Amino acid sequence: MVSQVEEAARAQLEQQASASGLTDARFELTVVPPRVAPTCAGPVEVDTLDTRQANRMRFAVRCPGPGTSRAEYIVRARISASVVITTTNVAANEVLTDAHLTVGQRDITTITDPVIAPIDAVGQTSRRLLRAGDVLRNSSLSAPVLVKRGDAVVMIARIEGIEISTAGEALDAGAKGATVRVRNATSGQTLRMRVVAPGMVEPVDLARINR
Repeated sequence: MVSQVEEAARAQLEQQASASGLTDARFELTVVPPRVAPTCAGPVEVDTLDTRQANRMRFAVRCPGPGTSRAEYIVRARISASVVITTTNVAANEVLTDAHLTVGQRDITTITDPVIAPIDAVGQTSRRLLRAGDVLRNSSLSAPVLVKRGDAVVMIARIEGIEISTAGEALDAGAKGATVRVRNATSGQTLRMRVVAPGMVEPVDLARINR
């Protein structure tokens, strides 16, 4: 029964690793059986109860057929994978570069959001101080602010193949893709714009910009 539970747990972990895009994922499993295991005449059935925490996965084992009892097994997993690691200390609000990052095999059993590839982190900003050797987490990163409040920006709209641009002033700060308020420098109208590049925004609703 232990081997069947371990097989079920490994299949769950492999599925989760594949869905997360992990590479070179490795698993070490310890199955904790119940005090009293069911005695079955034939093959047992293994049901998955809870696999949200790798270090405490729960499975139920029961004999096939109606009216049979079941027993709960705990599986404690240790997961390692190839993930992004910081090579140096990175200050809070610092923009990450290739020089800050490398890839290595690390224990990620309790890390739910590791960064898989350096390209996913380069250009991002650290939310807090990162220590050399840390496994980089997506929750530790934020997109860099491309437009600051008070910045002069270019408002661009593309309408029927024609590009229209005009000057504006950002009333909010925002990273790429963020929606900010921008005051049209000519008309004084305030519009909701999407940040597309440093100092450049476009209409959220593609409405015509008053010039």
